[in-house]
Amino acid sequence: MLPAVAMTAVSMVLTLAVVVMWLGAAMPWPVALVVGLGIDGGWLATLAYERRLAAQGDHSPGVTAVGWGFGLIATGVLVAHALTAEGSTGAWLAVAWLPVAAKALWLVHGLWERTALTPGALGAIRGIQQEARDEAAMARARLRADAVTEETRLTAVTQAGARVARVQAKTAQTLSRAWSALEAVRDGEDTARALTSVTARVTPTVTPSWELPVWGPSNPVPALDAAPALTDAELDRLVDEIRRSETPALSYRDMAARFRAAGHSASEVRLRAAWKRVA
Repeated sequence: MLPAVAMTAVSMVLTLAVVVMWLGAAMPWPVALVVGLGIDGGWLATLAYERRLAAQGDHSPGVTAVGWGFGLIATGVLVAHALTAEGSTGAWLAVAWLPVAAKALWLVHGLWERTALTPGALGAIRGIQQEARDEAAMARARLRADAVTEETRLTAVTQAGARVARVQAKTAQTLSRAWSALEAVRDGEDTARALTSVTARVTPTVTPSWELPVWGPSNPVPALDAAPALTDAELDRLVDEIRRSETPALSYRDMAARFRAAGHSASEVRLRAAWKRVA
């Protein structure tokens, strides 16, 4: 409110001084003083009535229009005086906007009053905002923890799969070399004579054939087969059985270790949720 009050006082004094100086040369100065006080008084009266209506939660467009009319009249007087003044037109024009500016400040103050809140309401709003920030931070931390857990699990599975693939590749290479050696021996020139010297003939002039072993596709590694996901009911039953396998009941850490050692698979979030449900 203080900027609006200060701007109003300055504009009223300036309007009164300009009216007395400008009209005082053409009419008696008491008349000019009355004219200046009339402009300022009308403007101030409409402003006071507007403030009273605002305090009651009401508003009158007519009173507002009259107030703006007095403000425009005061501004017009200042502009006319600035245009007729000799040698200082720019200086008077620089202050001619003060009445309209004071009216605009009162308008802003009225808007501020209509949106003002009590300290209790402001404290409640701050509490709600802080609670929302806390929940968002906890949700982000939970998502980051889940992402790190899943990344660790995928890294372990990938490394195990890579080790198995290297072993299978090395085994396949060894078998390939052995197969090549067997095939070379089978197709050699001295193979038939060697077999004839150590085996009996089945039919005349026919040497028993030496068949190579069958080398079929390798069996898949069971550890890398995708295990079906456990339902919540099955997971709760397994967690409860492992937890109650000893007396007193196992802690979550021991239960989780035995759960994974038994070959079961479940994410940390689902396993902890099952623990909470059964415990």
